[in-house]
Amino acid sequence: MLYAAVSLDKPGQLELRIATRPPHVAWLEGLGDQLKLAGPMLDEKGENPIGSLVIIEAESLAAARAVFAADPYVKAGLFATADVRAWRHTFGKLG
Repeated sequence: MLYAAVSLDKPGQLELRIATRPPHVAWLEGLGDQLKLAGPMLDEKGENPIGSLVIIEAESLAAARAVFAADPYVKAGLFATADVRAWRHTFGKLG
């Protein structure tokens, strides 16, 4: 099953996001085929990242939450909110 993590950064944390990006990208790359798509959500001008969307395949919600808990952004305390939910791909092409 697919699971989506939708997370919004704490205000004023762009520097933390930038500093933590290299280990975050390494974590994403380490997910291999489990990762279906990922990318930042942007501010109203479409310029600066203000959150993240990550979709993975996992056996259960608990397993998905465990994967997302290992994200360096989570460990660094970047997010003000983070929600993990089952997600069904219906339209469009993934990756």
